[in-house]
Amino acid sequence: MTPDPTRIEDLATPALLLDEAKMTRNIERLAARARALGVSLRPHLKTAKCTEIARRLGGGMPGPITVSTLAEAEVFHAAGHDDILYAVGIAPQKLARVQALREGGCDLTVILDSPEQAKAVVEARVPALIEIDSDGHRGGRRAEDPALIEIGRILHGTECLRGVMTHAGESYGVRGEAAHAAFAERERCAVVAAAEALRRDGLPCPVVSVGSTPTAHAARDLTGVTDLRAGVYMFFDLVMAGIEVCKTEDIALSVLTTVIGHQRDKGWVMIDAGWMAMSRDRGTAAQDVDQGYGLVCDVEGRVLDDLIVGSANQEHGIVSLRPGADAALPDLPIGTRLRILPNHACATAAQHDRYHLLPAADGALKVWHRFGGW
Repeated sequence: MTPDPTRIEDLATPALLLDEAKMTRNIERLAARARALGVSLRPHLKTAKCTEIARRLGGGMPGPITVSTLAEAEVFHAAGHDDILYAVGIAPQKLARVQALREGGCDLTVILDSPEQAKAVVEARVPALIEIDSDGHRGGRRAEDPALIEIGRILHGTECLRGVMTHAGESYGVRGEAAHAAFAERERCAVVAAAEALRRDGLPCPVVSVGSTPTAHAARDLTGVTDLRAGVYMFFDLVMAGIEVCKTEDIALSVLTTVIGHQRDKGWVMIDAGWMAMSRDRGTAAQDVDQGYGLVCDVEGRVLDDLIVGSANQEHGIVSLRPGADAALPDLPIGTRLRILPNHACATAAQHDRYHLLPAADGALKVWHRFGGW
């Protein structure tokens, strides 16, 4: 087997790079915020899908986590995590896998928002959180919905009721700390009201869980909440920078690519990172600044002003100046290495099977493997 390259100049492109120093700062930033707010942090590992990163999130120890697939639950449980929230509405057909994990010593909790799901969960004797709708983003029940109490009673009959949870997904649609703080309070009020409604009916509600990356960083008061969830925060991305949750220099993930051609009359520089390397995610298209398929940096990670991946085919990316830019297209000879910052770290990481870790201290590149599947 050919050994993994230990220098960035020896990597075959496209390749997924992870800046260890930036990732560590991002992890420590949210951990400190959770401590200040007096809540447990339950990181969401749907973005990372990597056991080495999971260990970093827990300070070297396997702590409580959130996952979005049962494959994630299985891999992370095998790596030592035994307190896991599966934060996607449960399909009854998946309960056999949930039971197998629980029988193997994993305290796996599921989420649901319907009496039908609750009945299936009760039959399987699996603990559950009731999903609460805090912003109309996706699933869940409102605190005043009579179905909340109905679901709670079904679950409590076999002591399967663990509590409530919500995700303020609409917080991605606003910009700035004040707007995100308002969403965080809306999120908190929704789950606290739901927890109080259950308790008034004599039902237990030990867990009150909130979380999205924007609200987790902006929350000012989490009274009544027990745990906080967030996912993309260890990497960040251009969407998060565009709504001012982070700065561009906080983005720890990038795709290394090589210049493979030019169409000078069109102002194009061709690279070997197309949408198969970057994903088709265009999450910044609706923001004030459209970053195309990604923001272009030099090989050291310094942003090249007004240069974006303007369009992408399967294995070809087209680098160009953003519309309206006054700058001149820089000279980028064939063979030049560039780094592309992603719109959506989750989607870009999903295109790759490994991270090439750029060490915080001088040293050789490391490879951290990631996994996929459901």
